[in-house]
Amino acid sequence: MKKHYIKLLIWFVSTTAFSQVQGVGINEDTPQQALHLGSSSGTIRVDGLNATNSTYNGGGTETYPLYVDGDGNLTLEFKPIYNSNGSDALDHAILPGSVVTLPAGDNDGVMVGELFNFTIAVNRASILEVKYNVSMDVFLNPAETAISDRRARRVNTFFQVNGAGRKYGQSAKCYTGGSADSETGKLFNTSTSYITLPAAGSYVIRFYGEVSSGITNSTANTGLATCVKFARGNDTLLFRLH
Repeated sequence: MKKHYIKLLIWFVSTTAFSQVQGVGINEDTPQQALHLGSSSGTIRVDGLNATNSTYNGGGTETYPLYVDGDGNLTLEFKPIYNSNGSDALDHAILPGSVVTLPAGDNDGVMVGELFNFTIAVNRASILEVKYNVSMDVFLNPAETAISDRRARRVNTFFQVNGAGRKYGQSAKCYTGGSADSETGKLFNTSTSYITLPAAGSYVIRFYGEVSSGITNSTANTGLATCVKFARGNDTLLFRLH
């Protein structure tokens, strides 16, 4: 009878130890995770991610980043929050701030207007990538009189988080005209920037257009009349989290 007790104890200990192994080991007798590769040189191969089966794998000798989606699926596709993907991202007709006007005799020769904004919520500290290509037409006034005074105007665009602090993605163009027949045409400001979102929460990303002519001889109230109409061309936007 004593021998039977010893055998039963050995069986119970070995069964308990086996049941505590939570995973599958490949070249590994004691897996520490659900899947544990024991080889010091082995890799994982997934045919669904190769150049033949995935349009996001460019093939050759290059390597490509692997991502995990919200369901835990592995993918080579880095999905953005928003991507205009060739379509016109901004419609000036529905953007209340798409026209920024600097009046003649302005005090400091600078006028800033908010063109649009968007809200993003994150559950951890993140980096937001923003790419934009925004069009603009430069005139003397809202009636679209051509600038003919041969003096330069500067048009700057940028983002701010919650409308304060650092200016991200700044891009600028200068414009001048010498006659009533001066060509206005389309100018574009283009930039890529990475915005720090320091903690979980909701953030409002505000996009601004800044029009400036400066002032003459540091004399106040000598700003030059200028009107910039934004988003009347083919504008593009891309937002994605890292």
